[in-house]
Amino acid sequence: MAGMSGKRLLVGIIVTGVLVPLTLFFLLRLETFGQLFTIAGTTFTAWGVADLFASILEKPRLRDRSPGQALREDWERRATSTSNPPSSEATDRS
Repeated sequence: MAGMSGKRLLVGIIVTGVLVPLTLFFLLRLETFGQLFTIAGTTFTAWGVADLFASILEKPRLRDRSPGQALREDWERRATSTSNPPSSEATDRS
């Protein structure tokens, strides 16, 4: 949720923290405030996690690749960069 705008956060809080829980509370004929707060917490947390995953998948490094493919390629790239340290010729001034 790092790149979340104020309007998006406000709408998310209103919809997933208030409107959806109240709707479910009344449609399911629940009775206690604990049940209402449980629904509100669950829907708000689910929205937050889904928004976090969506923001991760929007990143340009995942464009045209599946998350699994990106992880494999990143792992391979890191493995090859650590096994082949940079040459010292670029820093050698003799």
